[in-house]
Amino acid sequence: MDLTVLYRGPLASCDYDCPYCPFAKRRDSGEQLRADRAALERFTHWATAQTGDRLSLLFTPWGEGLVRSWYRRALTELSHRPHIRRVAIQTNLSCRTDWLADADLDTLALWCTYHPGQTPYDRFSAKCHELARTGVRFSVGIVGLPEHLEAARRLRAELPDQVYLWVNAAESHTYDDAEAEVWTALDPLFGYSRRPHASAGAPCRTGESVISVDGEGTVRRCHFVPEELGNLYDGSYRAALRPRACPLTRCDCHIGYVHLETLPLYDVFAGGVLERIPVSPVRRDFRDRAGLPRSSAVIRCP
Repeated sequence: MDLTVLYRGPLASCDYDCPYCPFAKRRDSGEQLRADRAALERFTHWATAQTGDRLSLLFTPWGEGLVRSWYRRALTELSHRPHIRRVAIQTNLSCRTDWLADADLDTLALWCTYHPGQTPYDRFSAKCHELARTGVRFSVGIVGLPEHLEAARRLRAELPDQVYLWVNAAESHTYDDAEAEVWTALDPLFGYSRRPHASAGAPCRTGESVISVDGEGTVRRCHFVPEELGNLYDGSYRAALRPRACPLTRCDCHIGYVHLETLPLYDVFAGGVLERIPVSPVRRDFRDRAGLPRSSAVIRCP
């Protein structure tokens, strides 16, 4: 079986406190951190043992995982398993990066987000350039708030050409056409994030070749549909995997709508769905419209 697994354990603590973050954060106690570590180690053991399957794994923690040693260790270990096609994590990139030297960089990838006001720009930018120099596969993104525009422009101008800069529409923010055009000049795929996607009854890969798993091993089709399909560790979920339509009215998160069969995003992100890296080459045909320096570039996708 070729299976994509989105894992989200009980970790909810983060070293940032972004006011626009939709996730409810807490200060994890020692007991909660030990529980998260045990849950992650159990999941890592399961994934390691699934040698008869082909796995792609994305860690989507409520908090920041890479500041915890057990997440760094898990990604490193899993990256060396031949039956694991990709292992990736969403991160604010606040952690050190030397641990990546022990990982298989053909398998591991990072989905990085820059949060202005939470960390100095130069510190974040330096880590991005370090990742690029060492050959780490990664994307960089930012939330599309007006106060983030100049930082986004600076990122696009200074990031290596091959690094995709994505922009997430801000929660509950409506973009008129003029504002959307500004963000689209930086991220040609912003249109997919700008508005929620009508998904009721639409065919979706979740529940068939994509699943969501929590720290207890409970399997759901995705993070946004509460119906349980079984448990990962007793194998009961496997009998429930089948083609199915989305039961929700709309889907407004990239890790959800990227799997809709009504959208072309598996072709756009071929080989990079989990780490949010498009397959198409860099083009420079609209940097002037974006107000970018001539040395910069953006990624144009079909």
